[in-house]
Parts: sequence; C-alpha cells; structure tokens
Amino acid sequence: MYFVYILRTSKNTLYTGQTNNLEKRLKEHKSAKNGAKYMKYFDNFELVYTEEYETRSDAMKREAELKKLTKTQKEMVIKNLPPASLLPKGI
Repeated sequence: MYFVYILRTSKNTLYTGQTNNLEKRLKEHKSAKNGAKYMKYFDNFELVYTEEYETRSDAMKREAELKKLTKTQKEMVIKNLPPASLLPKGI
C-alpha cells in the first residue's frame, strides 16, 4: 500500500508527498536528518490529507497531479470539495 499525503506547516503552507510507510515518513519529517529539506524550515506540521494506492506508480502520478494544483485547489481537495468549475455559480 502506498500513500499520498498533504501536510500543513506551521506557516500554513502545504507540502505534498508519497510513501509506502506513512508513520515512518511522518517521523522522518519531524527529524532534521531524514525529512524533506523544505520541512526543516518549519517548527511543526499537521497531516491534513491522505489517499491510498495499490502501486507506487499510481501514488507518484497522484502526487504529481496534486503538486500542480494551486494552494486554493489543494484546500478544496483537503475539504473533499469538487473543483470550483463543478460548483454551482455563487458558491
């Protein structure tokens, strides 16, 4: 099983990643040694979104899709809302 995840940092930025061991990866992000370089610039973070995939290839494709989204679009994904283009006008 593979996971795609989004973290919200202490500065309210969003970090997207993928892993086959979510618990281990979150611990790595907390440590300065093995975490992503980007994450060491923040005091802490919160896991705000996950998806599960059968293959690493599928997880990597989804991670790439999410990374192309704007922050507003990612916030909609986190809230499980459809893309703005699918919402009724005025929402």
